[in-house]
Amino acid sequence: MATKEKISNNILIKNKRASFDFEFIETFTAGVVLTGTEIKSIRLGKASLVDTYCSVERGEVWVKNMYVAEYFYGTYNNHSTRRDRKLLLGKKEIRKIGSAAKNSGFTVIPTKLFINGKGLAKIVIAIAKGKREYDKRQSLKERDDKRAMDRAFMK
Repeated sequence: MATKEKISNNILIKNKRASFDFEFIETFTAGVVLTGTEIKSIRLGKASLVDTYCSVERGEVWVKNMYVAEYFYGTYNNHSTRRDRKLLLGKKEIRKIGSAAKNSGFTVIPTKLFINGKGLAKIVIAIAKGKREYDKRQSLKERDDKRAMDRAFMK
């Protein structure tokens, strides 16, 4: 019998700006419904989560404005680059996300896009609350302090 090989992809696309602008309350990992050329582009690392957000519509969670570049070798089957993509979550998770998104001051944003061990595209979404200006300054200060401590430790 042949054993299944683990697919080893180190594709990790992050929304770096999200952690600076938002404070994450809770995170969820969801599957993404993609077409054939979209998954090929993601495996090549040609995707971006900048300016993306999630919304709950009719009991389904959708990621909006996610950029996935057209596949170079795609023909007439190529996808549109910024189409809405459905996320695969459980009913309880969808209800929780939907109720949080309705609250004032909270939003649902994607933070990471990755390929798991089975070769499937997964996205980590977070229920987030926007940071104020002084919170952002505090984040910068903590990051600089950590960097300085690491430099002192390395010497």
